[in-house]
Amino acid sequence: MAMSFYCSSAIHTQHQVNVSFGSKNPLQNVKNLIKSFEIPSKSCSPHVSLQQGNWVKLICGASFEDVVDIRNLSLVYTLAGVDCIDCAADPSVINAVNEGIETAREIVSIRRPWVMISVNDDEDLHFRKAEFDPEDCPSDCSRPCENVCPANAISFERENSTMEVPFGSYQKAKPKGGVITERCYGCGRCFPVCPYDKIREITYVRDAMATAELLKTNDVDAVEIHTSGRQTNLFKELWDDLANSVKYLRLVAVSLPDTGDATISTMNQMYAIMEPHLSCFNLWQLDGRPMSGDIGRGATRESIAFAVRIAASSERPPGFLQLAGGTNVHTVDGLKKRGLFRTHITCAEPNHLQSLIGGIAYGGYARKIVGRVLSSMGSENGVTGIECHAEHLLKALKEALHLVGSVKSYNHPNGMQR
Repeated sequence: MAMSFYCSSAIHTQHQVNVSFGSKNPLQNVKNLIKSFEIPSKSCSPHVSLQQGNWVKLICGASFEDVVDIRNLSLVYTLAGVDCIDCAADPSVINAVNEGIETAREIVSIRRPWVMISVNDDEDLHFRKAEFDPEDCPSDCSRPCENVCPANAISFERENSTMEVPFGSYQKAKPKGGVITERCYGCGRCFPVCPYDKIREITYVRDAMATAELLKTNDVDAVEIHTSGRQTNLFKELWDDLANSVKYLRLVAVSLPDTGDATISTMNQMYAIMEPHLSCFNLWQLDGRPMSGDIGRGATRESIAFAVRIAASSERPPGFLQLAGGTNVHTVDGLKKRGLFRTHITCAEPNHLQSLIGGIAYGGYARKIVGRVLSSMGSENGVTGIECHAEHLLKALKEALHLVGSVKSYNHPNGMQR
C-alpha cells in the first residue's frame, strides 16, 4: 500500500523520500532534540547493539496491520534509535515500515534499523483476531469490550436507516462497526469481558511459501518464528520451507514461551534444525507474558524471571537472548536488580566479550505511549503523516526517547520534559 500525506513535505514511496520544508523548518525542534541526545553518534550497527546489550526492538505486532499507524510508529522509533522494527509478514505492512524509516532518515541522518517479519509454525496468541457481529449485541450492553481494548480496535457506531412499513416509515438506528480488523492484534482482553459471549477468536498461520518470497526482498532483514516450544515437528516443517531464503537475512529469531524444564532442551532441538542453513546471527526471544507490557509494572516480572533462568543455564544453545512479553519502562530496572543489564561474558572468540542479555523488545507499551499522540493527531487532523505535524512529532519522540534511552543510556538533556 502506498501512502501519500500532503503537508510541507513531499513523500515518495518505494524508499525514495524527499522532504523539503522551505526557509523556516517546522521540524527544527525535532532535529535539535535528536542532536541533544547525540543519537546518530550512538547508533552503532544492530549487531553491535546485541553484543553490547543495548539492542532495542519495536514490535509493531504480528497481527497489527494498520499501515498508517505502523508507518508513523516506525518513523518515530527510527528517530529514537531502535535497532529493529518487527511487523506482520504482509507486503503492505512491510512497505509502511520502510516508508516510515526512510522518512525519518530524511529528517535527520540516522542509522537504518533492521526490518523483521514474524511468522508462526502453529496456532499462536500473536496470530489471531477477535470478531463479532455488532447487530447481535443487545442495545443495553455496556460494551466492556470497547473499553478494555488497548488498540482502539472495537468501535460502535449507529447509522440511521429509513424503513418502509405498512403505516409509513421510521428511522431505525442500525449498529455498525465491531472489530476493526487491521487494528486488532489479538491480545484477547475482550473475550472474557463480553457478558453475552458474542466475541469469537479467529486464528491463522502465515503462509510459509509467501513468507519465503518476502525474505528474498531488500525490504526485509530478519525473520522471527513464533513457536509454542512444546514440540519441534511443526517448527521443522516451517524451517524447511524457509531454509533456502534465510541466506538473504541478517538475523533469525525464535520467539518462545517459558515451558519450564523442557525449554532448554527444546531450544537445543530447534537450533540443531536451523544450524545447517544458518548463515547469519540468531536470537532467542524470551516471551514472558505475551502482549501485556501496557498493563502495568508487574507485567514485566515474568519476562525477567524467564531471562534469569535461561541466562543461568550453561546448556542453552548459541544465540543472543532478548526479552519480550510484558516489557515496559520498568524492565531495565528489573534487569539491573538481577545483575543482568549489560552484563558481559567471555565468548568462544578469544578476547571477545558479549552481553549476557542482548536487549529488549517493546510492543504494547511502546505502541501505547506513542499511540496516545497519534490518536490525538488523528482526531485533530484525520489520516496524516506525523512529520506533517511537528508539535505532535516532538511529543511522540520525547515518549519514545524516554523508553529507548533507558536501554541505550542516552544522556537526557537538562530540562527535557515529556
